[in-house]
Amino acid sequence: MATALVEPLAPSSPRLLTVADLAAMPSELPSGSVKYELDNGRLILLAPPGDDHGRTQYRVGIALFSHAEKRGLGEGRTEVGVILRRNPDRVVGSDAVFIAKRSLPARVSREGYLETIPELVVEVRSKNDTLEDLRDKAQEYLQAGVQIVWIIEPAAKTVTVYRPNESPLQLHDGDVLTAKGVIPRFKVPVAELFSA
Repeated sequence: MATALVEPLAPSSPRLLTVADLAAMPSELPSGSVKYELDNGRLILLAPPGDDHGRTQYRVGIALFSHAEKRGLGEGRTEVGVILRRNPDRVVGSDAVFIAKRSLPARVSREGYLETIPELVVEVRSKNDTLEDLRDKAQEYLQAGVQIVWIIEPAAKTVTVYRPNESPLQLHDGDVLTAKGVIPRFKVPVAELFSA
């Protein structure tokens, strides 16, 4: 009796998820609300942000609205999914963004995520975020075409500003946050983002 040599099957790679798959994910589980991001087709589960995060995000949104959107310089968003790239898909949940007037109207995917790359992106550090992860995310934003990234740390009361081809600049209480090149005459004292 002859025996046939059978090659073992190669383990199949997990299927990469798409923007459409992400949009179909539930926002509520039995244990509570849930958020996701998509990292090159892999699902990332995010914990809901805490109170300090929410307060800081709210204040940033107000500053963008009152110092930029009301002046007709563009449009802001908070808590918005932004598609940074496709194939494999990368969707991030930005805490706040600003889209300059020159980039409007904003393009939105059929799933409701922002396809226009904003000129300004804000990330507020949550309790589960590492500084290394936020630095990497800032670089991803810059590579996608974002002009300014603000990484805000409520516990340290700092804002680190990232721009293409420049060293990061860390601002503290007593410094003034600007958005040169994106929002003319935008000036907000850093302390205003954190005052009780």
